[in-house]
Amino acid sequence: MAAFSKVAFIGIGNMGWPMAARLSAAGFEVDVFDVMPGRAAQFAAEIGGRAAASVDAAVSAADAIITILPTSRHVVDVLTPVRAKLAKGALVIDMTSGIPGVTKTLAATLAEDGVQMIDAPVSGGVARAKTGELAIMTGGEPAVVERAMPLLRAMGTTITEVGGIGAGQAMKALNNLVSAGGFLIGVEALLIGKRFGLDAEKMVDVLNASTGMNNSTQKKFKQFVLSRAFNSNFGLDLMAKDLGIALEVAHDGAVSAPFSAMCLELWSAAANSLGKGHDHTELARFSESIAGLSLE
Repeated sequence: MAAFSKVAFIGIGNMGWPMAARLSAAGFEVDVFDVMPGRAAQFAAEIGGRAAASVDAAVSAADAIITILPTSRHVVDVLTPVRAKLAKGALVIDMTSGIPGVTKTLAATLAEDGVQMIDAPVSGGVARAKTGELAIMTGGEPAVVERAMPLLRAMGTTITEVGGIGAGQAMKALNNLVSAGGFLIGVEALLIGKRFGLDAEKMVDVLNASTGMNNSTQKKFKQFVLSRAFNSNFGLDLMAKDLGIALEVAHDGAVSAPFSAMCLELWSAAANSLGKGHDHTELARFSESIAGLSLE
């Protein structure tokens, strides 16, 4: 652990809390900060480490600063005011599902101060964050990514270098695009089958034994949709945000992606219709309303 004598972890929400806990369990000295009052103190009391009263206090003398926040704008707003407090040679690891272009600009700005940066968004949800089995996709200079490996290995089991700075975030957005498409078409198939007279649970069993199998048929439909629990702990608004990033990457590359655009349109419509605070699996409710029947 000598390479990192102090790790500042900014953002201990649903994902950040178990990820920071994995670092603490691995023996790293972790200072945590969150905008929610009392959240950092609760973490320190339950998990360990130190609760920082401010971002300034968290990053002061930190060798590594890890951010996992709602958007890239939040990351910029958090780090820009404390640039002067970042130690020369410090490493910033942004694990936010962010916008590649914004991250590239921020990395260039930090480099002027002698601070290194990589992006390392994650996939796997809260359950795998708790067990340290996240899939992590990294973007940045290979030597800098290698420097971050002791921290990343404490949080994930599959760590894939996918390119330069911002590449991890591009890959994360595209991963969620594929996941969102699979969820959407799967729910529609269940609704079609329900109208025909098929049993939804048996349909899921058949899909999982056949070529229609995907992550949603395996880990979401029975668990969160058919059970009506809708509590996967990943927000509908966050999924729509990630799909928007994926389409922005497509636009920047002048890639025509009509199915992806339709997928984004439907997820965004669901987010607007249902409002804030809904789980992404509640897209099924939106699809049900369009179809005029329920999977319940």
